[in-house]
Amino acid sequence: MSNGPLTPPARLCLLAWDAGGPAAGATAHRPGPVRAAALVELARRGLLTDEDGIATPVDLDASAGDAVLDGLLELVRESRPHPWRTWVTLRTRVTFDAVREQLVAEGFLRAEKRRVLGVFPTVEYALERVAVVEALREETRQLLRGTPPVAGLSERDAAVAVLAAAADLLDETAPDRRIEQLTERAGASTPGLGAIVREVSAAVAAGHAVATTP
Repeated sequence: MSNGPLTPPARLCLLAWDAGGPAAGATAHRPGPVRAAALVELARRGLLTDEDGIATPVDLDASAGDAVLDGLLELVRESRPHPWRTWVTLRTRVTFDAVREQLVAEGFLRAEKRRVLGVFPTVEYALERVAVVEALREETRQLLRGTPPVAGLSERDAAVAVLAAAADLLDETAPDRRIEQLTERAGASTPGLGAIVREVSAAVAAGHAVATTP
């Protein structure tokens, strides 16, 4: 993908914005996929590992060097043990808000202060770099459609595509075989990461199904 500096959680946050839709940003509050991407990235970096289905910090003193990831890592360290699926939904606003503020600081989003009923202060967020998000969405669609070949993808790009599909962020249906190939690619060089990607993406899909059930 051309948006290399964007972390996987940041990409999932931006992918939730449909820049061309009639209510762009109205459905962008999707903390589950953002949290799932952060969990996968921490596991990919070797900072979280799987112990009998439990997300477990590898080193109590290690750091990711990223405020969002380090915030989640600290939360996991300070909490009692939980399975990966639980972490996809537990206190997700902590990670989501941190990613959103990071995107504001980097110029991808803008924060607009308003007053509800002219009295109560609130902050609304809008896309600032629409073209970048549109390109990110199209590139992710191409990954789900089968181009380019899986072997040429980075593991981070593959993980982002799998989670975007699980959350149905792009209205793009990918064959099960393609999703499996992307999942395998996402965990290609990190033992056990493929299983973690499957676990958190299943949690994301389940959360989306609940949210869209009438």
